[in-house]
Amino acid sequence: MTSSDHGANVTSLRLNVPGAMPPNPDVYDQGIAWHYGDPLREQRMLVEGVAEVDISNRGVVTVTGPDRLTWLNDLTSQDHVSMQPGDSRLALILDPQGHVEFELHCIDDGETSWIITQPGQSESLTKYLDRMRFMLRVEVTDRSDDFVPIFVSGASDAGDALAWEVPTDFAVRGFQGREIILTPQAAQERLTNAVQRAGSWALEAIRVAALMPRVGRDTDHKTIPNEMGWLNNAVHLNKGCYRGQETVAKVNNLGKPPRRCVLLHGDDQGAHAFIHCARLQRDGREIGWIGTSAIHYELGVIALAIVKRTIADGSEVLVGDENVPAMVDSPL
Repeated sequence: MTSSDHGANVTSLRLNVPGAMPPNPDVYDQGIAWHYGDPLREQRMLVEGVAEVDISNRGVVTVTGPDRLTWLNDLTSQDHVSMQPGDSRLALILDPQGHVEFELHCIDDGETSWIITQPGQSESLTKYLDRMRFMLRVEVTDRSDDFVPIFVSGASDAGDALAWEVPTDFAVRGFQGREIILTPQAAQERLTNAVQRAGSWALEAIRVAALMPRVGRDTDHKTIPNEMGWLNNAVHLNKGCYRGQETVAKVNNLGKPPRRCVLLHGDDQGAHAFIHCARLQRDGREIGWIGTSAIHYELGVIALAIVKRTIADGSEVLVGDENVPAMVDSPL
């Protein structure tokens, strides 16, 4: 399997873990376990911090060399210079207009910076980073064939040497855990021997409830970090210049973003309308679209949605062509 195979088009499970049920064709996260028979119970186990999840459809990229931290600091929205061995960061790469292009889950072990990417992005990220090396002492390698991440719920564990911690902003809302990097063989063995396992259905439901956006699902070509609750956890507002910084700083200092990410509540009868990119309307006009949707074990039908900033909390909106009612809640 090549790095280009890590994405939404993978149809077979990479890690053959007992009891794993593959996703339906319309599920975004292909190639990993969708559930193990009881996705609602699996959500509760994630919240309790006792379950592990196969997320091996995501890519792994490494950056080595003595200039790696200062170089990544200049390229991304995050502070990398202050990273110590074992530290992790959530970072973004923006285009010149400040629109989000890549989401990076970064870990540094003192010699290598490890980056976990969203599905299907490891190859394009590697090519972009390689073009930006210039004369600096850095080497970029797509290691997606050699290493995979898995998600481990609950508090951090010193035994997980390469661990990306979910930022505190999202952990306090119930999405607590870390992404650890292992060889495929070690990952399969760990998941096979895990006391409790959960699938991507459960993981996405807990993430949505915690209002944690995900590039490629909750973003479009116009997304800027200010809209998504990424300031302070993925954007360091006091560090030096990086591509797209002017837009982020201007919106932060002089105004408000035109859109915002909110949690949308529906009911079981309208669950079929909560599909990715379904349009939202209010008072006869289009006001946004649905990102990731999920069925949550406590909240029922929920979704992250991108709406106009003027749409107030508690507003009722209509979803899709059938105008299914839903309620706006919990803005970022």
